[in-house]
Amino acid sequence: MLKKRDLQECHSLYSLMVDPAVSPYVRYLCQSYEEYLFLTRQLMVEEEQKKVITRTILNGAGQPIGTIDLYHIEQQTGFLATWIGSPYFGNGYSQRAKSAFFVELFLEHAIETVFMKIRKQNIRSRKAVEKLPYVKLANDVYPDVYQFINAKEQIYDLYHVERTAFFEHRMDLHHVVAT
Repeated sequence: MLKKRDLQECHSLYSLMVDPAVSPYVRYLCQSYEEYLFLTRQLMVEEEQKKVITRTILNGAGQPIGTIDLYHIEQQTGFLATWIGSPYFGNGYSQRAKSAFFVELFLEHAIETVFMKIRKQNIRSRKAVEKLPYVKLANDVYPDVYQFINAKEQIYDLYHVERTAFFEHRMDLHHVVAT
């Protein structure tokens, strides 16, 4: 479902990213394929420098359908950015990708808290994230972070996933399935 970024997948991802249903919500919107290729190369270098963690989201057939990144990594926290191409909306890819990515972040990278800033008008993303029982609204829990992401204008809601809450939920699921 997730793999390290690769320059060969850039053409497929770029064509999905420029879709008007996707592009307004992509963190790194590029104006050309060449710019997207350059950006991807830069992200891969930043991952080697431990500044970002970036993965490609794959569908069941192994085709690239979007990306998921952790950026602004500081003191065992970071911000999540995810996008999926519109042909794949509504198929549960976002939820599965986030879950797989959180396992990697919390177990392999010692991340403790993942923040998600979601535009208040982005109903699709808000509904998707609120389906995840381990995600909590954090506007009041982390007021400094909330002020930081809304420094110019109040356009984002802040959500967070704590390592312990994520694994407690997974343990609860495992217990329910086992009984």
